[in-house]
Amino acid sequence: MGLPEIRRAWTELGAADPLWAVLVAPGKRHGGWDEEQFLATGVAEIDRALGWLDRLGLATGAAPRFGRVLDFGCGAGRLSQALAPHAGEVVGVDVSEPMLATARRLNTRPNCRFVLNDATDLAQFETGSFDLVYTSLVLQHLPRPLIEGYLAEFHRVLAPGGAAMLQLATTPRGTLRGLIWRFAPWPLIRVAQRRLLNYPAPMRMTPMPEQRVRALISAAGGTVLDSEPDLTASPDWTCTRYVVTPG
Repeated sequence: MGLPEIRRAWTELGAADPLWAVLVAPGKRHGGWDEEQFLATGVAEIDRALGWLDRLGLATGAAPRFGRVLDFGCGAGRLSQALAPHAGEVVGVDVSEPMLATARRLNTRPNCRFVLNDATDLAQFETGSFDLVYTSLVLQHLPRPLIEGYLAEFHRVLAPGGAAMLQLATTPRGTLRGLIWRFAPWPLIRVAQRRLLNYPAPMRMTPMPEQRVRALISAAGGTVLDSEPDLTASPDWTCTRYVVTPG
């Protein structure tokens, strides 16, 4: 499953049910998300993230904390808008034009802009051009080679003194769905999502062991300053959040 298939899937998901596709939750399919409630979840997440940076002694001081922020896999702009009060500019990138259209429609922040990135890299952005790179609930849906390439690109576009905050799926949990993800092949899961669960398009999940993530970041020249398990992203997956600095 390469980038063209990822693009097709998220174009379909973005056209059919963008808010649910970004934030899967019971009772929220078929337009079930209230838009204000959806955006409020982004504010809560970013508040927690900034508190973590405060505890690490990063990006403290007068507002805005960051000059330029990259929200990778911005979807409907849930996190981009939440980051906007803390930045001079937020650039949200996504592979799906319908997702970007929803982000632009919902956006109320003049310092947010939303850009298509349908490449396997971030070549449209200069080296060292972002003070914060943020991505959440995105990398888990990509195949491993794409994840590994983007991790290197995050380090490249990160400015000296900046930070990247990354969320990745680590391992399936012992729930029924978690066991299915652990043992069933992806082609079978893809068919089940389409035919049994009636997903507009399949959503893959890719585990990335923490040891591998740390090795990739180190190979790119970065440092994992801190990490913590995330049990809130999915009842079926243990995820990990990382704070990464340029060196």
